[in-house]
Amino acid sequence: MTADPYPRNLSFSTTYNFRDVGGYAGTDGRTVRWRRLFRADSLHRLKGDDLAAFGALGVRTVIDLRRLFEIEEHGRVPEAAELAYHNVVLEHVDWDSVPHPAELPHARWLADRYLNFVEDGRDGLARALGLIADPVAAPAVVHCMAGKDRTGVVCALTLSLLGVSDRDIADDYALTEVAMASLTEFLLRTKPGLVEGKYHMFECPQDAMLMFLGDLRERYGSVEKYVREIGVSGEQVAAMRDHLLAPN
Repeated sequence: MTADPYPRNLSFSTTYNFRDVGGYAGTDGRTVRWRRLFRADSLHRLKGDDLAAFGALGVRTVIDLRRLFEIEEHGRVPEAAELAYHNVVLEHVDWDSVPHPAELPHARWLADRYLNFVEDGRDGLARALGLIADPVAAPAVVHCMAGKDRTGVVCALTLSLLGVSDRDIADDYALTEVAMASLTEFLLRTKPGLVEGKYHMFECPQDAMLMFLGDLRERYGSVEKYVREIGVSGEQVAAMRDHLLAPN
């Protein structure tokens, strides 16, 4: 086994869940390319050395999945001359309005929320996947507030289209839980209302992602059939594979 040529997790002082999704085994024996697609929590806190380090990655496109009120309250990634910013809203039911019965496993509750994303958030998912499929947009970073749920679903769909196994997708999703410790500590100092009484929302059980992917296939037949239904073309899927998978 060879060592990864790049670190998966990138360290910033005020952005806590920024990582590369490269390196996973994909279709036809090809590997997901490094430094082409990143996932992150909100980028509005980038400044100083962090902003310089972000710039050094050469990111061309930021895909911000948050709703308008989140951006108005917290801000967005700082503008830069060669950085294209897209607010691609992923619509969904407000989680605070959804009961969480004590007898229902949290992984099942989360998987159901992710299934809601693929129903209510079809337009946003199609736009996000279309941007990720465009080689001119790369390197790209997709993010939401914590980089866990909305971002997790977009990255899961992308990696699945690239032929990455469900287990590797679930493992990548679960990496967020380590980052959540630092993010939770920061939020408790600065915006405790976002965290207090909601600690379970920062959990990333692998079973949640495995259930979601299984349920999606049961409902639509395959991930590719789902994305075609929401408007992602076969040509876009082919382009995604062409530029995000390393040649054999």
